[in-house]
Amino acid sequence: MPATHLLPAIGHAVSGSAGTAISTLATYPLDLVNTRLKVQRQLRRDGALSAPDEYAGVLDAIRRVYAREGGLAALYVGLDSDLAKSALDSFLFFLFYMWFRARRLGSRAASGGGSSRRRLPAWEELAVGAAAGACARALTTPVGNVVTRKQTAMLVNRGGGEEAELGRMRSLSTGEIVRAIREEKGLRGLWAGYSASLVLTLNPSVTFFLQQALEKSAAPAEGGPGSGVTFLLAAVSKAVATALTYPFQVAKARVQVSLPHEKEERKVAEGGDEEEGSETSRSAGKAVADEIRSLAEDNIFATVLRIGRSEGVGALYDGVSGELLKAFFNHGITMLSKDIVHKLIVRLYFVVLEMMQRLPSARSALLRRAHHMAERVGKKPITASSNGTRAHGGI
Repeated sequence: MPATHLLPAIGHAVSGSAGTAISTLATYPLDLVNTRLKVQRQLRRDGALSAPDEYAGVLDAIRRVYAREGGLAALYVGLDSDLAKSALDSFLFFLFYMWFRARRLGSRAASGGGSSRRRLPAWEELAVGAAAGACARALTTPVGNVVTRKQTAMLVNRGGGEEAELGRMRSLSTGEIVRAIREEKGLRGLWAGYSASLVLTLNPSVTFFLQQALEKSAAPAEGGPGSGVTFLLAAVSKAVATALTYPFQVAKARVQVSLPHEKEERKVAEGGDEEEGSETSRSAGKAVADEIRSLAEDNIFATVLRIGRSEGVGALYDGVSGELLKAFFNHGITMLSKDIVHKLIVRLYFVVLEMMQRLPSARSALLRRAHHMAERVGKKPITASSNGTRAHGGI
C-alpha cells in the first residue's frame, strides 16, 4: 500500500478504534441486555428459560440483572472481550474502508473522473463500506461469538435453576468458551453468524452514506460541522441504519447462542426416517447431503424466514427499542470521539514530523560545534607556546 494511502488509513483506523472503545464502555450495559432480549424468546421455546425469568423490556432487564446477578459488575460481564472485538473491528473497518476508498478515488482520478476525484457515487460508497466490513468481520466473528456466549451465559442456564452451574458459567474464560463452541459445532462454529455479518456490513455503509449526505446538506461550506452537529448526524444515521438491518441482528444472535441439541430437535420435528440407519452405515453421499442441509439451515436468510413464519414478524424486532437507543448514543459517541482523537493524531503527526525535520539540522549543528571546540582545543598548545607559555604536556 502506498504511503499516501497508508498513513491516512492508519490515522482513521486508530482514531476510529479509540472512538469505538470509548463508546463501548459508555453503552455496554445496553448491549448486554439487548443481546438477551434478542434471544430470550428462542431460549424459552427450547426450555432453557422459564417464563418468570423473561425480561419485559430494557429497563426491566437492567434492573433484574443488577438485582439478581451481582450488582453493577453483572452489567459489564464480557466487557473485556467486547472491547477487544469492537476496537479491532473498528480499526480493521476504517483501515479497509479508507484504503479501498482511496484506491477507488485514485483510480477514478487517473481515468479522468473530473469532479469525482473527491467523492464516489453512492453505490460505490456502499460497496466500499460493505467490502471493508466483510473483511473486518471475517477476522473478528470468532471473538463476537465468545462475547455473545458470555453475555447470555447466565440467561441460558437460569432455566435449570442450578446455582453452581450459574457460577461456573459466569466464570468461564475465553479459552473455555472457544473449546465449548468447537466441541458443539466444530471449528466452523466459531464463525456462526458470519453470513449475518455480511448482510450487516450494509449497516455501517448505510450509516456513513446517510451521515455524509446529512453533513453535506447541514454543514457550512467551510470549517465542517461542529461537535454537536457531528454527534447528532452520526447518531440519527446509525439509528436509521439499525432499524433497517435489525432482523438480521436478531437472527445472528440466535445462531450464536443456539444450543447443541437444537438441530437434532429440528430434524425430528420435521419428521424423518433417519432413525432407520445407524451412524456407521451412513454413506458418504448422505453425510455430504446432511452437511449441505446444515449449511442451508444456518443461512441467515433462512433463519430470518423461519423466525418470521414460526414466531411472527414481531419476533424479528425483539429489543429493537433498546438497540435504537444504544445505536443513537454509541455511534454518536464513536464519531465524536473519533473526530477528537483524529485531530490529536494529525497534530501529533505534524509535531513529530517537525521534530524529525529539525533533527538532522540540530545534529549537524551539534557536530559543527563539537568540531569547532576540537579545533580550539587542538590549537591551544600552539598559541600558548608562541606566547612563551609551555603547553600542558609539551616539551
